[in-house]
Amino acid sequence: MIVTTTTHIEDRKVTDYCGIVTGEAILGANVFRDMFAGIRDIVGGRSGAYERSLRNARDTALQEMEDEAARLGADAVIGVDLDYEILGKENGMLMVSASGTAVKLG
Repeated sequence: MIVTTTTHIEDRKVTDYCGIVTGEAILGANVFRDMFAGIRDIVGGRSGAYERSLRNARDTALQEMEDEAARLGADAVIGVDLDYEILGKENGMLMVSASGTAVKLG
């Protein structure tokens, strides 16, 4: 499955629009990870735990979006947009959402 943020795919023609497809993943805040990330912020450096969690959430959202496109018989998803939102009580959760247009290519 081709997944792209562009609205077209070079040398390929869109023959059918299957619809908008989405995928979401929500991360809950982990108290220990938050504590260690806070310490890392004080001493400097990157928070590997947060980066891995964010990467996993993004991959999950994109995979859900691709799965939905495949169920519609699409060959590609174009115009993909990734959004990150803070949710929940005391902003304790992060949602990663992916959306795009499922298409068939000629």
